[in-house]
Amino acid sequence: MTNTHLTEAPLTDAQLAAQPAAYWTGMAYEALIAFTRARQAEHGFTQPQFWLLRNLSPNDLHPHGPGRTIAELHEAMSSYLRAEDDLEAEAGPLVERGWLTRDAEGRLSITERGESARVDLSRHSPAIREAIHEGIDDADYVTTLKVLRRMMRNVQA
Repeated sequence: MTNTHLTEAPLTDAQLAAQPAAYWTGMAYEALIAFTRARQAEHGFTQPQFWLLRNLSPNDLHPHGPGRTIAELHEAMSSYLRAEDDLEAEAGPLVERGWLTRDAEGRLSITERGESARVDLSRHSPAIREAIHEGIDDADYVTTLKVLRRMMRNVQA
């Protein structure tokens, strides 16, 4: 059975209510990440590369201080990195493009060209979001997130 088949199978509200949330949130996560990464790849960058630029930008997620080491970046991104994401390998092309520099201690810093690229790459985000949210009004989306947040609170120790 394909994933598309799972999402299009006619289920009653009672059947849906009996479905395991963890299964569907996992399926949704994988589908959304795959979609997002495919759209970003069409524009010539990877999601981890975009995260590197964001986490090194003083105008985005790193408003203070100098560059960061790969270990510091990994820690900063630990809640959303995937197991297969290799920040060292992802940084290489950004250094080659002149978007990042690496100092003698191995700290990565964003360059002016990198900041310009970050701003340019971020322009793709609204279209990706729009495609993901097609046919879903904001009220339903907010309700879904509230339900998921409540489920998370329900299972926290």
